[in-house]
Amino acid sequence: MLYHYIASDAEEKIVEEDVEAKSQEEVLSIIASRGLRPVSVKAMHRFGGKNSHLFKGKITIGDQIFISKYLALMLKIGTGLLQAINILLEDFSKPVVREFLVEVRGNLEKGKPFYAAFEKYNRAFNQVYINSIRAAEASGSLERVFEDMTVALSKEKALRDQVKSALFYPVILLVSSVGILVFLIMFALPKIAGVFSQSGFQPPLFSRIVFAVGLFLGKFGGVILGLLIAASITLIVGYKFSRGFKKLMYSLVSSIPVVQDIVKKISLQRFAATLSSLIKAGLPITDALEITADSVAQIQLKEALGRISKEGIAKGLTLGEAFKREPYFPKTVVNLIAISEHAGHIEEVLATLADFYVSEIDNALKTLVAFLEPIMLVFIGLVVGMIALAIVVPIYQLTIQF
Repeated sequence: MLYHYIASDAEEKIVEEDVEAKSQEEVLSIIASRGLRPVSVKAMHRFGGKNSHLFKGKITIGDQIFISKYLALMLKIGTGLLQAINILLEDFSKPVVREFLVEVRGNLEKGKPFYAAFEKYNRAFNQVYINSIRAAEASGSLERVFEDMTVALSKEKALRDQVKSALFYPVILLVSSVGILVFLIMFALPKIAGVFSQSGFQPPLFSRIVFAVGLFLGKFGGVILGLLIAASITLIVGYKFSRGFKKLMYSLVSSIPVVQDIVKKISLQRFAATLSSLIKAGLPITDALEITADSVAQIQLKEALGRISKEGIAKGLTLGEAFKREPYFPKTVVNLIAISEHAGHIEEVLATLADFYVSEIDNALKTLVAFLEPIMLVFIGLVVGMIALAIVVPIYQLTIQF
């Protein structure tokens, strides 16, 4: 069985490790044989292979903000990096974060680069974060980079929360509308259709069509619902684990006219914020452009940034000239980049541009919500009205006959 132990050595340094043992007593014997003093011993559950822990969670953007802010503060007051990691370990009980911090500490103790542990956890920390730390470690500016990453991650989290809050009401409205429709079509309508079919009364053609749909869904609704759930799960899993499928879904969503404008503004905001952070960290402009291209999801923007780096900057063009050759970027963005390049403060202009697009995204989301709400209300109203009409008309005809 796999056990995770925490112990301290003769110098009061904390040591953590996973070991295979038959019981806790055997783990304690292993700890004693290594000259350590046990602090805690816990059994770990396997899931998906060795050293993979069930329910260990993931490193969220909130965790990244806390780690960045804390390390920036510790380095600012003169605390050593290894000591800061040891103190930080005491503040986290989340297994995956502790596992990551132990990895960082182990690398530091072995003389490995600080960024190596971040690179190993690249599913949590993106390439912008990793490469910024790598450049800062080489130039000795880790404190400033952690401060910059704290600000950048906080803005990114605020933007995500902004998008979620803007779409919360439409999603609730959509889910409740679908719930009402499922109840009416799969449960209420088949029973009413059954009453009319058993009475021998011949409803109008429109009502018969609606009742036929109701009877069909009442009979096969469970199967259809199961297929829809299976398809939804397949889409979610494919989106999460397949980059090709994710690109396809992103392209389909981006082609919707109302959504297209929001997607472009989000992509431009991401581009400006990312490129600004990488230039501040001291990366060469070509490397910064290529990393930025990897971090954006919009395919047109990704390809444009690749061309700017490989076919523009690499061939001697200025940044402004290279951007002017790409029709994807608005004229305002191109002119600002060209002017700021000559002035020598492009990273500041890009940061301001990113903040500008945050407000643009907010306005675009409000417009989208204002567009979606009436459409969904009209749709649900039409469906409910159609079902009500199919029921009321034959009932009215029955009352006239008697």
